[in-house]
Amino acid sequence: MKHLLKEIPFRVSGSLWIESDEQRFLGPGRVELLERIAETGSINQAAKQMGMSYKKAWEMVNSLNAQAQKPLVVTQTGGEKGGGTTVTEEAWVLIAAYRQIRERFQRFLEEESQFLRE
Repeated sequence: MKHLLKEIPFRVSGSLWIESDEQRFLGPGRVELLERIAETGSINQAAKQMGMSYKKAWEMVNSLNAQAQKPLVVTQTGGEKGGGTTVTEEAWVLIAAYRQIRERFQRFLEEESQFLRE
């Protein structure tokens, strides 16, 4: 392929999403949101750290929970210890699976980029 391209360092790139025909489920932004919720215990704080509105973060959480068999994010309001938000074990399993898929995807992109240089 190299003989067909100018001397520019071309590469194959792409974004990885786990999605259905109707909507996206899990991708880099949602993984980051889940991790930040776990760190802060707050959807609001996680959203602020990511520079997104609380409304957008809440919509993402609702979408994740609606598409998963069990909730990925659980919120508790008030009470003796105050409110808080927890990322469930199911979410961590999905995050780990996403990372494994992402690693394989990255290897694929690197292999195909190498093909362009041959």
